[in-house]
Amino acid sequence: MLNISALLAGLLFGLGLIISGMTDPSKVIGFLDLAGAWDPSLAFVMGGAILVGAIAFAIAKKRQRSLLGAPMQLSSATELDKRLLLGSLVFGIGWGIAGFCPGPAVVSAAAGQSKAWIFVAAMLAGMALYNMIERCRE
Repeated sequence: MLNISALLAGLLFGLGLIISGMTDPSKVIGFLDLAGAWDPSLAFVMGGAILVGAIAFAIAKKRQRSLLGAPMQLSSATELDKRLLLGSLVFGIGWGIAGFCPGPAVVSAAAGQSKAWIFVAAMLAGMALYNMIERCRE
């Protein structure tokens, strides 16, 4: 049941990305182009996601178990550290250059966009590199 729920949530997320146009890199680039033809639609998508997320987290904090019975595992981290800030910076630069973030990139790759496949391959390579570096630090 957990896998079916995860699949349905992923399909709903992907459908939302397609409907909102966030699988089109030009929408992201348009949002970041403050000096040119600025497209504010991404701000509305983000605002809606933040609102839904805030409500969901407020409800989740009051629960001991998920709707499927698994224990709630919310992060307890509250501090901004150098690694988080650097990672956010790298994420934002990659997002701005490519016009993709991970969710829309996976949806776009599944739809056959070659640029998305390149992004997903680079993302997976970066994740593998991070894991190798972390193992060496131990």
